[in-house]
Amino acid sequence: MGLFTKKLNNTASHTPLYTLDNHKSWLIVGLGNPGEKYLKTRHNAGFLALDNFVNQSSDMQSWVNKKDLKSLMTTFNLEDNKIIAIKPTTFMNDSGQAVAAVRNFFKYSNSQIIVIHDELDIDFGTIKTTNDGGAAGHNGLKSLISHLGSDFNRIRIGINNQQRVKNKEKDFVLIDFNKAETENFPELFREVNSILTETIFQNKLNSETRKFIF
Repeated sequence: MGLFTKKLNNTASHTPLYTLDNHKSWLIVGLGNPGEKYLKTRHNAGFLALDNFVNQSSDMQSWVNKKDLKSLMTTFNLEDNKIIAIKPTTFMNDSGQAVAAVRNFFKYSNSQIIVIHDELDIDFGTIKTTNDGGAAGHNGLKSLISHLGSDFNRIRIGINNQQRVKNKEKDFVLIDFNKAETENFPELFREVNSILTETIFQNKLNSETRKFIF
């Protein structure tokens, strides 16, 4: 049995889930930059993890470019939980525009939003989860906080390694993960998937630190 268990649903397979039961609905956001140029860069950790998560679902809709919501969007059910997943098409620094547009359109509260993003001050191999906080220099989070406030759920994927040079951090986040890191992607994605699944079924994101490399 896969990560997701599909329930029978009479909704047409390509009909977006626009009517949402707020108690059983989640907006999951992956942060990153659109385009092949940025596909496997460190700043795209959120995109990469979200892609892996939604690909586990046999109920997943195709990604659709919602220009009015400035996002690529897909929907699926996780048992009786309705999930909307988005990847902003605004580029990282304006991510808040997209997330605010989707939140306001579907009437989500911040407690129903989970943002997956890279974290420069955390070593690769570590994931931290929080329900609030500042931006820590992350321009995508700065944009989100300016549009939403700070009280949304976060899955923070560490991207730091020994090759990071303090005065070249803007370049560092835009280079690809190295071979050793890429080989650990299955463990990274498994941990993120576990956190997301637990959060959805417990209706709460626990603040904690997890390591997938020891």
